[in-house]
Amino acid sequence: MIGNDLVQRFFPSVDPIGKTIRVGPQTYQVVGTVKPLGSVFGNSRDNFVMMPFATYMKSWHLPDDSIQIWVQTWTPESADATIDEVRVILRAKRNVPYSTSDNFGVITNDSITATWTQMTGLAIMLTSVFLVVGGIVIMNIMLASVTERTREIGIRKSLGARKQHIVMQFMIESAMMAAVGGLVGVVGGMAVTALVRNLTFMPATTPFSAILVSLMLATSVGLFFGIYPALRAARLDPVEALRHEM
Repeated sequence: MIGNDLVQRFFPSVDPIGKTIRVGPQTYQVVGTVKPLGSVFGNSRDNFVMMPFATYMKSWHLPDDSIQIWVQTWTPESADATIDEVRVILRAKRNVPYSTSDNFGVITNDSITATWTQMTGLAIMLTSVFLVVGGIVIMNIMLASVTERTREIGIRKSLGARKQHIVMQFMIESAMMAAVGGLVGVVGGMAVTALVRNLTFMPATTPFSAILVSLMLATSVGLFFGIYPALRAARLDPVEALRHEM
């Protein structure tokens, strides 16, 4: 049996049933076709040949080859029972002793989902650490800026600037610094996405919503970690600030 890609390539205008197709050094008769399955991550699922297992073992299997056996259950509720039955059959076929562990692996949808969940959790943890570290860096930069601009703050306050004006000034500067850093990160992420899309089969894209959330999150981090430097600047005594010398 052949997939839809091979049907379209070799038998685009005729019925492939009964025709022959050459696979490597062997020639086989086509006895059926498989309905189109589509693609996953840009990789076609229709480019394959299905043959009897005994034929594969006789003509194609090598000692170091691995074999994947796909099993589909009738209902989701019967998945656990099916897995147990498959393990029993494979252990019997492979002559695995009762006291010995399986010498094969079983991968289920649940295990794939669990792996994806672990990867997502790790990504969230790393992102959180990077955000905190970036926020601390921004706070230290703003504290240094307050120290360097003490005299400027004193002049502004002596000319009538209120505390909220000083706070707003430094909060905006902190937010802009974080937003620029976030924008640089977004551009870098888009570049990596384009590289993956062009060098691999994965149709990687960057959703606009992800860009928007990234910039908003980066700006929020800048605002949060800019609160303390802004309040410190606003609490400076104007007389003492004017006496400050660089």
